[in-house]
Amino acid sequence: MSPLKEPPARASDHQHPGDGGWFAHPALSVLLLLVWLLLRQSLSVPDLLAGVVLGLVVPRLAHRFLGPATHPRAPLAVARFTAVVLWDIVVSNLTVARIVLDPRSRPQPAWVPVPLDTRHPTAITLLATVITTTPGTVSCVVDDTAGLILVHALDCTDAAEMARQIKDRYEKPLMEIFG
Repeated sequence: MSPLKEPPARASDHQHPGDGGWFAHPALSVLLLLVWLLLRQSLSVPDLLAGVVLGLVVPRLAHRFLGPATHPRAPLAVARFTAVVLWDIVVSNLTVARIVLDPRSRPQPAWVPVPLDTRHPTAITLLATVITTTPGTVSCVVDDTAGLILVHALDCTDAAEMARQIKDRYEKPLMEIFG
């Protein structure tokens, strides 16, 4: 009995999933360039070149970790979502400062289960990140099987209302952005 022979390997067979070349994650590349320039506080040619190299090399080296790039479907929704999140971060900072600095405040911490309508992994990751970066809330558990995020809130009198606000202000726009 003769063993089955495998066909000869092609160069394309050795490419990794999600390996889209040198510019597979354009948003990350641009972000790395901008962060580099901000850190260097310079627009000199050497700093621009170093930023471009970082923006190309780092995503290329991390492509297996990053997976395939996700492209937003609604760029205008991205701008609206960004504005909402930045506004909420400012307002939450003021609210948390008031709670912490006012000796008369009596915060009511609560666990808030937020059921998820989206199953898009990038949308869920961004939702958990936004919840955590907004002062006064932390996403503690993302339960894929139950389809929910468990959020701890520093001050919450109505868990159902907070879950509704998270869904309306964050999850719905993310569903519009990522489909």
